[in-house]
Amino acid sequence: MRMRSAISVTVAAAALLTVAGCGDGDGGGDAKPFAGKSADEIAADAVKATEQADSMHMKGTVRPSGSAGASGSPVTVDLSVDQRKNCTGTIRNGDTSADIRHTDATMYLRGDEKYWQNALKKQPGGEKIVPKVADKWVKAPADDAMTQGLCDKQGLVASMDENKSERTGMKKGSTTTVDGAEAIRLTKKTAGGETLTLYVATEGKPYILRTTSSGGEDPNTATFSDYGKPVRPQAPEAGETVDLEELAADAQKA
Repeated sequence: MRMRSAISVTVAAAALLTVAGCGDGDGGGDAKPFAGKSADEIAADAVKATEQADSMHMKGTVRPSGSAGASGSPVTVDLSVDQRKNCTGTIRNGDTSADIRHTDATMYLRGDEKYWQNALKKQPGGEKIVPKVADKWVKAPADDAMTQGLCDKQGLVASMDENKSERTGMKKGSTTTVDGAEAIRLTKKTAGGETLTLYVATEGKPYILRTTSSGGEDPNTATFSDYGKPVRPQAPEAGETVDLEELAADAQKA
């Protein structure tokens, strides 16, 4: 089972893939909280519960290979999001970072200088825009292609289940804890040698608490918490924001 969150906030598209090797369970682990249910049934319940949750916090890291090679900078996402697309958090890519807020159908992005240098290097007049946006809140429409989907909780969770075959044939392992919450391990080894592990809460609703992947080209982990906790981002003050579209238009005229 994998999670793909398309994080394309001008820096990169981050894929939060799921699952880390803790060894295969043989079905005989401590599965008391889910007595009578198979690993695949637990995984299905976990996806459903996570999808129905009003809100959640997710923190994950992917170390890209691909064209960037094994030395590609890890991309880390730390984001709280709810069903109404309110969200707040931070994206880090190597030594650059950007803060994000989405509220009232508007996305606000505050990146450091290097972030905007990378983001605008192909933008005509981008070098003139960078000093005007660095460390300031940049206003962008909610449907802007740069940020579309980032604060869509349902889309993020749906991406986790885009390939349902990846959560079939799992095995139950023993219980453990994830940030102090008890969870049961569900594991699967793929034909390519990758180990996928899903950690599901054993108390309350069977929310996904962590997913990890090991043994593949892109080892990664994602942790989920704060289910149901209100997400209330505040729009920056008018004097703290700049409009990227207006700046870009001005730069092209100059």
